[in-house]
Amino acid sequence: MTELSDLTQAMLDAARKAGADASDALAVDGTSIEIAVRAGALEKAERSEGVDIGLRVFVGQRQASVASSDTRPEAIAEMAARAVTMAREAPIDPHCGLAAPDQLATDTDMSRLDLCDPASEPDPAMLQDMALRAEAAALRVEGVSQVSETSAGYGRRRMHLSQSNGFAAGYARSDIGLSCVPISGTGTGMERDYDYDSRIYMTDMRDPEDIGRNAALRTVARIGARRPKTGQYPVLFDERIASSLIGHLVQATNGSAIARGASFLRDALGEQVLPKGMTLTEDPHRARTSASKLFDAEGLPTQSRLLVDDGRLTGWTLDLATGRKLGLPSTANAARGTSSAPRPAVTNLSLTQGTASRDDLIAQMGTGLVVTSMIGSTINPNTGDYSRGASGFWVENGEIAYPVNELTIAGNLRDMWLTMIAANDARTHLSRVVPSLLVEGMTLAGD
Repeated sequence: MTELSDLTQAMLDAARKAGADASDALAVDGTSIEIAVRAGALEKAERSEGVDIGLRVFVGQRQASVASSDTRPEAIAEMAARAVTMAREAPIDPHCGLAAPDQLATDTDMSRLDLCDPASEPDPAMLQDMALRAEAAALRVEGVSQVSETSAGYGRRRMHLSQSNGFAAGYARSDIGLSCVPISGTGTGMERDYDYDSRIYMTDMRDPEDIGRNAALRTVARIGARRPKTGQYPVLFDERIASSLIGHLVQATNGSAIARGASFLRDALGEQVLPKGMTLTEDPHRARTSASKLFDAEGLPTQSRLLVDDGRLTGWTLDLATGRKLGLPSTANAARGTSSAPRPAVTNLSLTQGTASRDDLIAQMGTGLVVTSMIGSTINPNTGDYSRGASGFWVENGEIAYPVNELTIAGNLRDMWLTMIAANDARTHLSRVVPSLLVEGMTLAGD
């Protein structure tokens, strides 16, 4: 088997021979298995293996990227020649280019982040058994009419990045997951919900029976959902979907959006965007967490940083190119695939948790809405106006009264963020550790 480091070096050599002034090369290989069951029988069994390679070349201040799955030497030579030809025809980009050698990461041993389970690849029969156990547990809950999908999957990937500035490093990741989606009722009265777990280590997974039963209980709780009354009410975003609110903040502070002037936070640096006392932290070095890494896609050393400190916006998420456009250093947040140039992207995030439980916040609401799922999205990137379809549970007198669906929630993200109250229920193994969030005074459109 050809080593990924040999493939990346072969691409750099081919790029130099083809006339590139500089280049970087990425090689990725992996194995994935997906098993799905339905009605107690195997419905799908898929296994895939493959290698993808990507080459980015620079000719002066012009760049081009190409990708392939053909790793033969003659194919790599042809790939490099094509990339150089493309770069010569590309428009000048004064901001493109590799990092200076003194910017590069020197600590590249990712083994201490524990991102790959050393155990053997699971047998497909074991994954099928996990899915069948979860499905059976869901069907044992009264009120579940069927299970639309139960699937288990496993993946293991390796990557290696080499650059003509001298950087070369790689690492491996693994993951295993299980999900279950039960259905209650029939016809137009059908409701569904889900539960899942995804981990790096098989030994960290929750029991399949727990996943299936919890998914079923969530589904049964949705029986008889109806539309609530239109009006202004507090809204509690359940922990399962609360990270989407923080995701909008991350998008609005991405260097690409800031450089284009296409963000409603473009002039908000240093301003209060979250409640005082609330901090949003990025930590790319968390062990056994899917987005962790010691270096980014441009070879720069990653580090912990505060995106929001005590409620105030501290900076943007940058790679080299967007940093150069804004006159700022990269925050070592470059991410890329084999077929594209780097782009800014965050790794692991955590939001300050509160002291109150989810139930405490529901009691505090009085009358309002708990959102457990959302569909569609209308977010105006220039104003922060927010509108999404939602479903969940209506709250009266501080207690859940009945399930609701077919409603729309709307507001403005800057107003929503400033009123957020955090619960204490975030799952700390996730890449985005965000608890349930209570937002005051949103507009609900129902009946």
